[in-house]
Amino acid sequence: MAENRRRFLSRAGAGAAAVLLSGCTSLSQRKWVTDLLSDVEILTRHAQRLFAGSQTLAPEFSKKDIAPVFRANGTLDPATPDYNAHAANGFRDWRIEVGGLVERPLSLSVAELRGFPSRTQITRHDCVEGWSCIGEWTGMPLRLVLAAAKVKPDARYVVFHCADNMAVAGDTPQFYYESLDLLEATHPQTLLAYELNGQALPIEHGAPVRLRAERQLGYKMAKYVRRIELVEGFAHINGGRGGYWEDQGYNWYAGI
Repeated sequence: MAENRRRFLSRAGAGAAAVLLSGCTSLSQRKWVTDLLSDVEILTRHAQRLFAGSQTLAPEFSKKDIAPVFRANGTLDPATPDYNAHAANGFRDWRIEVGGLVERPLSLSVAELRGFPSRTQITRHDCVEGWSCIGEWTGMPLRLVLAAAKVKPDARYVVFHCADNMAVAGDTPQFYYESLDLLEATHPQTLLAYELNGQALPIEHGAPVRLRAERQLGYKMAKYVRRIELVEGFAHINGGRGGYWEDQGYNWYAGI
């Protein structure tokens, strides 16, 4: 029953957004349309948490369910000079900065992340494009990072700044970013993952560290994470909607 509810809520929210976003530009700019999209997103979020519970786990699977080849989503290789240099030395110098509304800013190497208690989970990745794939992820629960950084009381969201530049060649760089609220960020299955199927994360899957938020659609799971920022709101970040694809019109809440 819980799985059926998750699928219904996801499809209902995605369907409503698809119908509205398929209209012309002038329609999408009307205030009543954007207000309605926002209301649908809020309703979907509240309904999912009402039915499934704020800490309910996403389904986990057995090793026999793991896909022979795990399909990659989004960027397959940032290929910037900086990223290429890090990849060439095995990401030994890669660091993830944790800042914003925290008492204790952090700068963590991949080796230091691996030094924290880890979690391994076999879960299904659901892409907004309609495909799914099951894989085994190992990483550090994000809530341990947040606890170490001592999040301030006024923080409401966790923003993930990434290394993949989404801008067209020659344009001003626009790096991928995503965000979760603190409830989803501290969920036990939300990881800073550094392994896929028992091996170091491949470049096409977000090496050296990516986000796994197993109750969300794939575009929420930021790859190539460089910086984590605790914030009270999104207005000061890029398009102000909490994520790269959200700035293009996607829903901020992508619960499944």
